[in-house]
This record gives sequence, C-alpha cells and structure tokens, in this order.
Amino acid sequence: MKLHELAHVLKDVNPERSMPHPEVVIRGISYKSQEVEEGYLFVAIKGHKQNGHHYIDEAIENGACAVIGEEVERGLEVPYFQVENSRKALSLISDHYYHFPTADKILIGVTGTNGKTTTGSLIRNILEDNGWSCAFFGSTNNVINGEVYTTGNTTPTLLEINRRLYGSNDDVVVIEVSSHALTQHRVEGVAFDYALFTNLSHDHLDYHGSMENYFQAKKKLFGMLKKSGKAIINTDNHWGALLAEQLRGQGQPVISIGEKDMDDVKVDRYTSNPNSLLLKDGDGTLSMRPSLYGLHNMYNIAMAYATVVQIGVKAEDAVFSIERFEGVEGRFTVMELKSGTAVAIDYSHTPDALFHCLNTTRELCAGKLIHLFGFRGDRDGSKRKEMISISSELSDQYILTSDDLNSVTSEEMKDILIDLQEKYGNRNGRVILDRTRAIEEALASTGENDWVLITGKGHETYQQSYHYPVENDGEAVSFLDEK
Repeated sequence: MKLHELAHVLKDVNPERSMPHPEVVIRGISYKSQEVEEGYLFVAIKGHKQNGHHYIDEAIENGACAVIGEEVERGLEVPYFQVENSRKALSLISDHYYHFPTADKILIGVTGTNGKTTTGSLIRNILEDNGWSCAFFGSTNNVINGEVYTTGNTTPTLLEINRRLYGSNDDVVVIEVSSHALTQHRVEGVAFDYALFTNLSHDHLDYHGSMENYFQAKKKLFGMLKKSGKAIINTDNHWGALLAEQLRGQGQPVISIGEKDMDDVKVDRYTSNPNSLLLKDGDGTLSMRPSLYGLHNMYNIAMAYATVVQIGVKAEDAVFSIERFEGVEGRFTVMELKSGTAVAIDYSHTPDALFHCLNTTRELCAGKLIHLFGFRGDRDGSKRKEMISISSELSDQYILTSDDLNSVTSEEMKDILIDLQEKYGNRNGRVILDRTRAIEEALASTGENDWVLITGKGHETYQQSYHYPVENDGEAVSFLDEK
C-alpha cells in the first residue's frame, strides 16, 4: 500500500500535511510506537489507560512514514490523517493492507459471558476432525494453519487477525468476540457467517456500567452478520431470549438452543453419573457420552453442534467428534492426586459460572468439597458478595486468596478479603493470601473421595510471585502432590 492509496481508503479524510512522496510504500502498520519500524504507518489510539497520541513523536523517530489519529496535531514531519475513530480506521486499513484475508473464509463469532472458549474450541475440533481446516482466535491461544500462538486479549484487533490470516489456508475462522472488543471496534468491518450467543450474566460492570449496556455491547456482533448469516442463540436465559426476539423481529434467521420443545436444538436430557447427553435436532434424537462435565457444558456442546451441522458436518460425525473432545486447559481440568483427592481447575470468575462449576463438582464429589478462589484487583467489585454467598452455600469449606493484584497492593487485597469474609462469609471460610499456600492448605485438608475446586485463573499464568516457585494453578497442584 502506498501513501496515496491510504488517502483513498480513508476517503474524505485529508492529511494535515501534504504528501511530498505519495508513492512511498507503507511497509507495515502498528498502533504500538515501540514496534514501529522504517516505513511503518502508526495509528494513534486512545486506550483505557494510555493515549497513543502521546507517542507519535516516538513512532516518527522509529521511522513512521505517516500517522493516523483523532486529535489535532500540527507541525509533524510526516503526513497526519485526522479521523473520527482511530480504531475503526485501523480495521479498515488493515483489511486493505492485507488484501481482505477473511473474504474467502467462513467466519464464526462467539460471544457471551461464559462458554466462549469451550464452544469455540469444540467447533474447531469438530471441523478439523471432519475435513475443514479451522483457525481459532481465543483467550487460551490462537491457532492458524495448525500452528499454535500465544495470545494477549480474548479478541485481538483486526490488524492482528489479518496479519495472522494473510496467506492462511484455513477454510473457517472462529473468533471469540468479547464485549470490550465490540465496544472498541476491534473487529470493525468483519462480516460473520454465524454469530453465537452463549449466555449473559453479571460481569464487566466496572467497564459497561449496567447489564443493559453490557447486553447492547454483545448485541453489536449480530449487526455484523452477512445478509445470509445466521444467529445461534442459547435462549434459556433472559438476555438470550430477548436477543432472539429482537433479531426475529428484524427478520434475522435465528437458531435457538434450549430445553424447550420449540427450540431448534433441544438439550433434552443430561445425567452426570454416568455422563450422558440427549439432544433433539428437529425430528432426530442424538445420544452421546461427552467427556465434558456439567449442564453448562451441555449447552456449549449444543451450540457447537448446531453450528457445525449448518456448515455441513453430518450429525453422527459431529457426535463422534464431541465424544472425543477432552476439553480446554483450565476449563474444569481434573487432576487425580496420590491421596485420592480430585482437583478441578477452572477459569470461572463470574457468579453464574461459579454456580455451575460448584454444582458440577458437587455432583461428582462423594466426600468433602473445598473451594479456593479470589478476586482481581481494580475489577468489578459488585459481584464479590454474590460469589462468596454461592461458595459458602455449595462448598463444605472455602478459602479466599489472591488473584491478579493489578494495581492493588498485596496488603490492600488482604484487607479486602478479610473485610469480605467478615461481612458476607460464614464460619466455613477463611483467608490465606498466598495462593500457593492456600492450595497447599486445601490439599492437606482432603483425602480419598474429596474434591478441591480452584477457580479464577484457569490456564492463566500468575502475575505475581508466591511462596512456591510455580507459574499457574496446575503447576502448583502438581508440585505440592510430589512434595
């Protein structure tokens, strides 16, 4: 892409400074000034904590040949394009720069409070088992052309998606689409073939302010469907039922998932011992024995099933793949210890997810159930009381401990946890600030037929150091089991 082509893509936007060399080739695009190299286009973005406009000079020093931003800038050494929304401009430009790499692929967007990763991963596995090459962008990793890459945000920017997919041979792309990504226009311009809504419950209210705002953010995904696109919605929750009603009122085709006879794919019967699921799809009935546990995962399975059969996978082939799927790391990952204790590690960090996770563990547990969890610093504090209430009701004992501190100090978090326990906890709960010490104490208090449920972090690496030299909950459990 050349500078004059950039001006054409941005249409009515004229650079603040004339272009002395309109044929200059843009050799890369970045919104991170430290990553800018000679000949790059720098896009200045106003973030939640940082303002990219403050780093324009650094980007130019590093070799930026042009800059895009929202604020008025004067006297820059390179052409400056002032736009109304830098994030939208970034998406638009990256599509042109990488020659629209998603245009010839089937695009699936998955949104919801809980279940995005499991549903998206299951879709990918079923498709891969049945002859489709499938890329995946999710909170645990990104997979393109079968290669696995680490990830930062749940949903990367379209620039990063296009960069990864440029030259990709994948037939299908599955993207976990967070409410933050939709609000921040990270996937602006993407036209989805399928949009999935797993559920909506209390989360991110520190960012969105209200459940209605949170819902409206999620709803944006369904405005990005192609004319031939389909919405696949779990209607067994208030927000899903509302979304389906609103979309149908607009003439949008909706495939409903739920326990009602009228649902397109019905979660008809689930038992946990033995683990079995019965789905009804139209006139057909499908019986399966999935490896995943919990009613919430049966909905994830139904969502994935409904999607892949629309794409062209035969029902019986989908069932075969579902039964082979062993789950996602950190999503109810079960470890059997030498003592006979079972440990489940899960990412649950919302009241609804915690409720389902504890219920699932309770169904499997023949002995004592100890729950270990914490709260992230500088995050939505309004859900903490409810989460403690759920844990105190469904576990035999619970331990409040550290999660990511962010900008909160260790001592501040200790005071927060003690205060929460005193106000909302019961006598079966206690506070152990060091997460690895808390895990050690939980394991020491259990034996054969007992379960320990560790929630909040899942697959994620610890952000701070603890007493034992481990990097995540799984490593902590393994280390202490061998100790």
